[in-house]
Amino acid sequence: MTGDPAFSTGDHHHALSPSPPPNLLITMEEGSQNSEQLFEDDGNELEMEGNDIDIDSNSLDIEGNGLDIESNGLQDDCDGMLEIDDNHESNGDDATAVSIENGISQGKNYPPPVVGMEFESYDDAYNYYNCYAKELGFAIRVKSSWTKRNSKEKRGAVLCCNCEGFKTIKEANSRRKETRTGCLAMIRLRLVESNRWRVDEVKLEHNHLFDHERAQNCKSHKKMDAVAKRKVEPTVDVEVRTIKLYRTSTADPVGYGNLNSLEGEISETVDRSKRLKLNKGDSQIIYDFFSHIQLTSPNFVYLIDLNDEGCLRNVFWMDSRSRAAYGYFGDVVAVDTTCLSNKYEIPLVAFVGVNHHGQSILLGCGLLADDTFESYVWLFRAWLTCMSGRSPQTIITNHCRAMQSAISEVFPRAHHRLHLSHVMQSLFENLGELQESGVFQMILNRTVYETVKVDEFEMGWDDMIRRFGLADHAWLCTLYEERERWAPVYQKDTFFAGMCTFENGECRSSFFDSFVHKQTSLKEFFGKYELLVQEERKIEAINDLESRDSSPLLKTRCFYELQLSKLYTNEIFRRFQDEVVMMPCFSITQVHANGPVITYMIKEHEAEGDRSNIKNFEVMHDKAGTEIRCICSCFNFNGYLCRHCLCVLHYNGVEEIPFQYILSRWRKDFKRLYIPELGSNNIDISNPIQWFDHLHRRAMQVVEEGMISRDHYTVAWQAFKESLNKVRLVADKHV
Repeated sequence: MTGDPAFSTGDHHHALSPSPPPNLLITMEEGSQNSEQLFEDDGNELEMEGNDIDIDSNSLDIEGNGLDIESNGLQDDCDGMLEIDDNHESNGDDATAVSIENGISQGKNYPPPVVGMEFESYDDAYNYYNCYAKELGFAIRVKSSWTKRNSKEKRGAVLCCNCEGFKTIKEANSRRKETRTGCLAMIRLRLVESNRWRVDEVKLEHNHLFDHERAQNCKSHKKMDAVAKRKVEPTVDVEVRTIKLYRTSTADPVGYGNLNSLEGEISETVDRSKRLKLNKGDSQIIYDFFSHIQLTSPNFVYLIDLNDEGCLRNVFWMDSRSRAAYGYFGDVVAVDTTCLSNKYEIPLVAFVGVNHHGQSILLGCGLLADDTFESYVWLFRAWLTCMSGRSPQTIITNHCRAMQSAISEVFPRAHHRLHLSHVMQSLFENLGELQESGVFQMILNRTVYETVKVDEFEMGWDDMIRRFGLADHAWLCTLYEERERWAPVYQKDTFFAGMCTFENGECRSSFFDSFVHKQTSLKEFFGKYELLVQEERKIEAINDLESRDSSPLLKTRCFYELQLSKLYTNEIFRRFQDEVVMMPCFSITQVHANGPVITYMIKEHEAEGDRSNIKNFEVMHDKAGTEIRCICSCFNFNGYLCRHCLCVLHYNGVEEIPFQYILSRWRKDFKRLYIPELGSNNIDISNPIQWFDHLHRRAMQVVEEGMISRDHYTVAWQAFKESLNKVRLVADKHV
C-alpha cells in the first residue's frame, strides 16, 4: 500500500518478513538540516570586509529494482517482499518546487540556492550564485564579508541582489537612475570546519521584475570568466548514496566489535550465522507486537533483516508520529545504545530527539544481533530511508569505533559528537587509582568544563598530563586525539538544541532509562512499550496546554524576558529566564571594531559576591546584520541567546531579540500536526491502494485538527457525517 514507507511481511503466518530481493538497490540523496550558526568560531576573532558567499539545492531521488523514490515521494512495491511507499508535498526543504510566480527565483540549469549547500571554495560559491542570477535576469554584489583577525583568510560573506538597499542621502542628488528597490534576495556563506563553504541563510524572493538585458551588462556578469560560465556543480549537503537494505553474500572488509573499547575488535571475516539473541517464544512476541500496532496505526513501519539461513538478525520499527515529529525536531538526534553496549537482555537501540519542551522523544527503535559496523550500517540506512533520506544536522553517540565508522558511511555530512558524560565516565574507569583523587577530578573538570578557548583547554590538558605522569597512557592519548568530538570547547559550531548540558556533562539522550533494566525481557518490554510511549505523548500534550493557557511569572523588567514569555514554551522560557536574571552581573568594554562588527569583552564574576575570580567572554556584534555571537556559544548549545549577548544587545539599544535567534522549534504558538507528510493530489485513479492512502492521510489531518479543542472536535465530527452522507448518495446511484 502507499503511504509512509511500510515494510510488511510477505507471509503473515510463517515469518516476520522475507528478505528483499538480493538485487535491490536504493539510491538516495542525503541532506543535512540547517544549522543555526552565524559565525565560525575557532577561538579567533573575525573581521568584516565587503564580499561574498554561496549555495546549493536539496532533493531526494531514490531508485532501484521495482522501487522508485523521488523528491515527491516513494512508490511501488518490491516484488511483494519489501514495501516502501510515500507521496508527500514539499514542506520547504524541496527548494526546487518553489514557483517563480510569487516572485521567488528559480533557474532552469542552476537550481535555486538552499540552506546546507556546500562548495569547495568561495570562488565556486560566488560563481554558482552569479551564474544562477544571470540565468534568471538579475545581478549580484557582495554586501559584506568577514575575515580572521590579523589575517586575510576569508571566513564568511553575504551575497545579495544588486537591487538591495536604497540610495544614500549623498547619492540621492545624483542624476543616475535609481535601480535599487530594497530587494531582500540574498545568500549568506560561511567557511565551516571541513574547509568548505556552506550556505547558512537564503532569501529567494525579489521585489522587482527580472531584466535579462540590463543584467547582462552588470558588473558581476561582465567579470564572469570561463570557469564561472560553465555550470558550477555544487556538492551540497546532499550526497548520492547507494543504500542496501539487504545483506550481500560477501562480507564487509572489516567488522568492529566491543562498543566500550576504543580500539574495537577487527575481524577479517564476518560471521554470517549471527542472529538476534532471542529466547523461546520471542519471535512470536515480536510478530504479535508488529501485527497489533499495524492494525491500530496503519502508517506504522517495520523492517527486518534475515541472515543467509533465514534467521532473524536485526529489526527496526517506527510509528507515524515519530516520523512526523522528526520533521520538526530532527536537527539533533542521539543514538542510545545503552542496552546493547551493556549486554542487556534485550539488545535495544533507540533514536532519541528533543521536542519544544526540552523533553526526550522517540524517533525509532531497533534490535541488533551484534555491535558490528555491518549491523549499524543496516540500522542507520533503514532509519534514514524511513526519514525520506533527510539526515540530521547533529548525531550524538557513545564512544564506539564501529558506530563511528557507520555514521561516516551513512551520514557523511552530519556532525558526529560523543556523549560527554560517557567519555568522562570511561576516562575515570580507565585511570585506576587516579579516579579516587579529588585533586585530579578538580583539575580535569576545570579543564573540560570551564575553558572557553581551545588554547586554554590544550594548555590545561598538557599541565594535567605532566602533573600526574600520564604521558605514556595509551588510552588517554587516543581519547585526546578525538577531543574535537567530545570536548565542549571544540563544539561551538555544532547545534545541540539543549540535548547536552556542558556545565555538568549531562545529556538527555535516553528515552527508556527508568523503564528498561538489565534483566528486562522482550515480552516485558513490548508489554509496556505502548503505555510508555503514550504516557510521554500525554505529558507533551499537557505541557502544550499549560504553555498555551498560562503566562509565566516575570522576574525582571527586561523586555527580552517579556518578549520570549509570549513566544516560548514554559520550560524553554524558564531556561532562558535564568540567563536574563544574571544579565546585570557584568561589566562591558569595547575592545575592537572593524566596520559594523564590534567585539566586546564581558567580565563576569564566577560566584555572586566573589570579586576575585573573574571570567572574560568575547562577544562579536554585527550591527548591520543584527548578528551576535558569544564565545560561550550558548545559542548553539541550548538554542537561545546567553546573558553575555543579551548584555551587548541592551548596551547597543536593541529593544528586541533579532528574529533569527527565535527558533520555531521552541515556540508554543507554532502548530505541529503529528501526521505523515501529506502527499500530492496527483494519484493514479485506477489504483484503489492509492485511493485508500490518499483518503486516509487527509482524514488523519482532520482528526489531528479536531483534537485541538471541543469546538474543533464538534466541527470535525459534523464534517465527517456530512461527507459520509454525500459518499453514500454516490453509492446509491450505482445500485
